[in-house]
Amino acid sequence: MAGTALLAAAALSACSGGGGGGDGKDGANAELKPKPDMAIAVNLTGDQVKAGEPVKVTLAEGKLALVKVTDGKGGELPGQIAADGKTWTSERNAAPGSDYKVEAQNTDSQSAATQFKTGAADKVNKIKINLPKGSTVGVAMPVSIVFDNPVANKAEVEKALKVTTSNNTEGSWGWFKDYSGSDRVDWRPKEYWKSGTEVKVDLNLNGVDSGKGGGLFARDYNTDFKIGKDRRMEVSLDTKKMKVDEDGATVRTIPISAGTPGGQKASWSGKMVLMSKEGTIRMDSQSVGLGDAYDKMVDYSMRLTWSGMYAHAAPWNSGAFGRTNSSSGCVGMSDADAASFYGQVQVGDPFEVVGSGSKGNADIGNGYGEWNLSWDQWKAKSALSGAPQNG
Repeated sequence: MAGTALLAAAALSACSGGGGGGDGKDGANAELKPKPDMAIAVNLTGDQVKAGEPVKVTLAEGKLALVKVTDGKGGELPGQIAADGKTWTSERNAAPGSDYKVEAQNTDSQSAATQFKTGAADKVNKIKINLPKGSTVGVAMPVSIVFDNPVANKAEVEKALKVTTSNNTEGSWGWFKDYSGSDRVDWRPKEYWKSGTEVKVDLNLNGVDSGKGGGLFARDYNTDFKIGKDRRMEVSLDTKKMKVDEDGATVRTIPISAGTPGGQKASWSGKMVLMSKEGTIRMDSQSVGLGDAYDKMVDYSMRLTWSGMYAHAAPWNSGAFGRTNSSSGCVGMSDADAASFYGQVQVGDPFEVVGSGSKGNADIGNGYGEWNLSWDQWKAKSALSGAPQNG
């Protein structure tokens, strides 16, 4: 009886697998043939892969459903599957000195995995950013990034930089040389920030190639800041007074003495930004190319340019306040006015010098000089054709 059952089962099997004629063996084999293992190819393989390229995963047969590429620290490279389902490409480059695991799954729920390691970068580029995390700044403060090494691939680097704001502020990146001679890129709003705006900066640079002479970036950077009170200063070289406006209304006027007209002791003019509050510092005329004119400790010093233009207390020049411009280029005021003004202002406040007798606008990299450019001029300095970036 048992043998009969086995034969029946065998006969049933043969009949159900038929349809092509003959003895049905070909049909049975086709029915039982296992699916081939999923096979993937990755463009980066081995233990000393050169970093700075996207990861590309290619499927031999079928279509990809999921690809996950993670590094040894649990970070994941985002990417996209192509429309034909055959390839997946990461949106970011493989970073130097990292272990990567590649996991893929096809639409038949099969999976495959592999791994690779990138070697250390031959040269690493780094940055300095002007805004500490959690800072509150004035309405004219740009995001400013200075690079340690040259940046030839400006467009690729700019694509990795992102500014996000709480109110969709329109702005753009612009490239130029810093006063130090290094490459620099700033993000400036179209107009002064609105008070209360919250800003987040993500510099997704890990694995990005700076180009010739610059090296790879080996980490990401980020910061966040907030825009404080809308306070704006205007120095008139004609009236020898500084007007302070808050939220659109003038709150005080301070008698001042600015740079001596004509020659190197004249003040810079145009739109500047209060860069830092440095308190009591030594000012030496030799360091700014003015010979032995002065060497003294100066109180309530507020920097306006890298080249040494400040607003500060100048009690030695008290007879000139509100009457004549006779300083060596800075904006001087009385001790009392300087003390109260210093306590009032914040880094990032706009500071505009108007009137006659200046030596013109400082170079754009000599402080934060981008506000002297029109919006179209500024956008043209973007490596991405000046396209505005809404934050």
